[in-house]
Amino acid sequence: MNVILLSCTPEPERAVALAARLCYSAASIGDLREELSRRDARNLVRRVLSMGHASVLEHVTLTYGVEGISRAASHQLVRHRIASYSQQSQRYVAAEFGFVVPPTIGGSRSLAQAFRRHMAASSRLYRKLMEAGVPAEDARFVLPNATQTRILVTMNARELHHFFSLRTCRRAQWEIREMAMRMLAAARERAPLLFESAGPGCVRGRCPEGKMSCGKPDEVRREIASLGKGGGR
Repeated sequence: MNVILLSCTPEPERAVALAARLCYSAASIGDLREELSRRDARNLVRRVLSMGHASVLEHVTLTYGVEGISRAASHQLVRHRIASYSQQSQRYVAAEFGFVVPPTIGGSRSLAQAFRRHMAASSRLYRKLMEAGVPAEDARFVLPNATQTRILVTMNARELHHFFSLRTCRRAQWEIREMAMRMLAAARERAPLLFESAGPGCVRGRCPEGKMSCGKPDEVRREIASLGKGGGR
């Protein structure tokens, strides 16, 4: 898996602070921009985050490039609807067949061998169909959920907070959780203040999962705290 932060709104924390200040000021935008110091910006960002006034976060967007995830993971990703996606097409791109092996399968020699045989058989049938003149859009029907894909993802900071709250939780599926952890690490490097409180619910207080909690909130907090501080992915 490869996750790259391709772009981010310039001065993201200042943009959020300016939006927050504008809502309660009679001054012009130009004057507010000149008067807003770095210290004021930090204080404003922390205040709006603590108060839950998240609409101002929508003025910041981040775009990621993700490679080497499975179609199973990308199907989960695109369920987050407040986002923009561009995915490598299986209809127009007959790419070399690559696949993701789940750790629960890869950890067993016999299961891993059976899994790889199945992937190889799918690949051979896919190529056979293509060579017989079957359109790629129909030949792809034999490809499994394990098939690797590439996708560009753009989300605003508010939606990213929501995404991270769900997908960095230990109850999330392992592959999308790994992707979310890498995305959060990259976001913290670019906008540390905006994302310092991002993560699953247990990072900010009590776990919202109730009886379905992983039961290890302290471990999760340490794991999330290490992201973007040399201990990230």
